[in-house]
Amino acid sequence: MSAAVLFREIRCSNQALIGVATLNVEKSLNALSLEMVQLLDQQLLLWAEDRKVVLVILEAAGEKAFCAGGDLLPLYHSMREHHASDQADDCSANIYAGQFFSTEYALDYLIHHYPKPVLCWGHGIVMGGGVGLMAGASHKVVTETSRVAMPEISIGLFPDVGGSWLLSRMPQKSGLFLALTGAQIRAADCLFVGMADVAILQARKNDVIDALGTQAWTTDRTDNDARLTALLASFSAPELSQAGPLQQHLPLINTLCKGNSITEIVDTIKANEIDDPWFAKAVATLRAGSPTSAALAHALLQKASAMDLADVFRLEYVAALRCATGTDFAEGIRALLVDKSGNPNWIPASTEALTPAMLNHFFTEPAWHQHPLHQLGKE
Repeated sequence: MSAAVLFREIRCSNQALIGVATLNVEKSLNALSLEMVQLLDQQLLLWAEDRKVVLVILEAAGEKAFCAGGDLLPLYHSMREHHASDQADDCSANIYAGQFFSTEYALDYLIHHYPKPVLCWGHGIVMGGGVGLMAGASHKVVTETSRVAMPEISIGLFPDVGGSWLLSRMPQKSGLFLALTGAQIRAADCLFVGMADVAILQARKNDVIDALGTQAWTTDRTDNDARLTALLASFSAPELSQAGPLQQHLPLINTLCKGNSITEIVDTIKANEIDDPWFAKAVATLRAGSPTSAALAHALLQKASAMDLADVFRLEYVAALRCATGTDFAEGIRALLVDKSGNPNWIPASTEALTPAMLNHFFTEPAWHQHPLHQLGKE
């Protein structure tokens, strides 16, 4: 069997090296497993220390997806086992979930603060954990095939992997709307909200990589960033930059999301009907999604807007473990991926029934010796 992540190095004309990491599980749309996260983390740390490596490329095999998210089935089975154990009330007792989230979030944080340029080629489906990998890259490319989303509301989770930090910094109410509806955005809207830096036609990818090998890379990070920015700009496709539906509907989105409570916001969005397929799909996803996920995403975006990235990851980690201990996360995966019934039984069934105490529980740390991500931001 082929490795889940492939690594290679491109030798440039001036003998500098470019590290290339390729997600290689095309059948699962390159969904991130714990093994893949560990492999990426180990190799990125090696390349960070290798003075010959001047930049890193994150890409994926196949035409359909860069990364469709995390590999959810192992998480599901770990939750079912934990729920049936005599430690079901202790969120830190789910060892697999704890290891998966802590390793994934640490990798994402590493990419955000990587000492060398990171080029992420985000073609096709880029969702959940795929957004986590892409968001921290210094140079984010989308193509005409890109479909980017944080659809965790459909599985009883929330936009994690730093998603609450990213979404809370998007223009006006666009991030909140994306969090609540899981709406997919394409190249133009990715540029608009800052999820991408440049849009390039997929057919030009090999030309871009060939051109990278001819650059006069140096050991200066600022110089290399500028060279990479200029090179990518020379391949940009202006036809992919025309305003997308998120930008077009932003005045309406701002109006719908200005409520004082999550219940008011959700009810207002659900009640809205406009003749637009993209908007209608977004509203339908909210209607079918977990009310707890909606409330949790809303609360996290409010908190994250005033926090630094390391603290956001630490906050999301606690919330993710609480989700793994609760019912909706496992229930959402069951309905979507296990028996594929499409009829999750969300508890509670509405945001109105979610009390402040129930919501605050997601932010209550367990009685551990120290937070597993305590080192983030302190290296």
